[in-house]
Amino acid sequence: MKTIIVKFGGSSFRDPCHYARVARHLTELRTAGGSKIVAVVSAMFGMTDKLKSTVLGVNGEATPPNLDATLAIGEMLSACLLEAAVSCLGIPVTSLNGYALGIRTNSDFGRASVESVDPQPIKVALQEHDIVIVAGGQAIDQSGRLTFLGRNSSDLTAVVIAAMLGEQACEIYSDVKGVYTADPHLVSGARLIPKIGYGTIAQMSRQGAKVLHHRAVDYAKKHAVTIVCKALTSDGAATGTIVTGYGYSGSVTVARDTAVLAAASVAERDTLLVLLDQHDISSICFEEDGRPCLCIITDIDFAMRLVAAAGTRAVAIGSKVVVTELNGAMSRVHLHVDYESAMAHAQTIHEQMHPAADGDLVIENTKLRHRRRPNGGGGEVA
Repeated sequence: MKTIIVKFGGSSFRDPCHYARVARHLTELRTAGGSKIVAVVSAMFGMTDKLKSTVLGVNGEATPPNLDATLAIGEMLSACLLEAAVSCLGIPVTSLNGYALGIRTNSDFGRASVESVDPQPIKVALQEHDIVIVAGGQAIDQSGRLTFLGRNSSDLTAVVIAAMLGEQACEIYSDVKGVYTADPHLVSGARLIPKIGYGTIAQMSRQGAKVLHHRAVDYAKKHAVTIVCKALTSDGAATGTIVTGYGYSGSVTVARDTAVLAAASVAERDTLLVLLDQHDISSICFEEDGRPCLCIITDIDFAMRLVAAAGTRAVAIGSKVVVTELNGAMSRVHLHVDYESAMAHAQTIHEQMHPAADGDLVIENTKLRHRRRPNGGGGEVA
């Protein structure tokens, strides 16, 4: 049974009326191609933060399993609303959440990793319905407890489902057509990248780019799933970037919400760095006022739990804005104390990389390697 896998992020659902728009698109896909459809959805825009704030308002020390179950409600609600919108159009439809997806994870709440998959629940649902709506970013652990795959991890759910159903591609929809040389909302002159390699886009994500979830890209590469980035426009679906075996060189990323830890010693910082690396969490070493520090870029909530459990004397001292320039095999990291200077620097770097006369560029087989260096301004690697 040929199945189209699509994913719609929170930016597609800024208002309840947007569910009807997505439903019409899913109906058109079903009618035009004859294939059945699995549509993975994220929570409505801003909903995850509201849910987190609400549960922490009730209990500021809510347990990780409690947090996961709470945050998953956003995607469950989104799936129910889209199911209702599709049903209005007379299409046989159902929705599934983490309890019924056939995806099992470990028990690293807040950032659970996929351990096994069973395609039968989704296959059965597809036999009985034309469209299956899936709540993204969630699964269950081996004890049957709901687990959250991490912030913005609906991408991962879509890729996992594509792989488990034997499909070679999945489509990711957002408010922009695809992957750009910089965030087009922040940096003027950002260029759309038509094709990009798995490693390059995963590196951009790890350095703070609001693009595809890096673990989704890693899973796609491992299972040979091509990711097609699209946007839903007034003229229909527009394809922007294809993520496959090709590579691209020349981008700037900005990570605003980071966490800075001051370690008691260089040895302690290095120990924490190894711990975070083991869990695929991006971080940068630097010195501040003579103190060894660590700036955590990705999966911050999960990382802080790891640090706390490690029993170190590291102290959270605030945040930095991280600007990273990726250019071929070169990676240079810059730390800023304020957002304005970081954005001005990012704009300057991008203009140097991509003068106004340049067009979109695609470079094949580019591999990025990143090694962290302990310095305050930025680390250049070969």
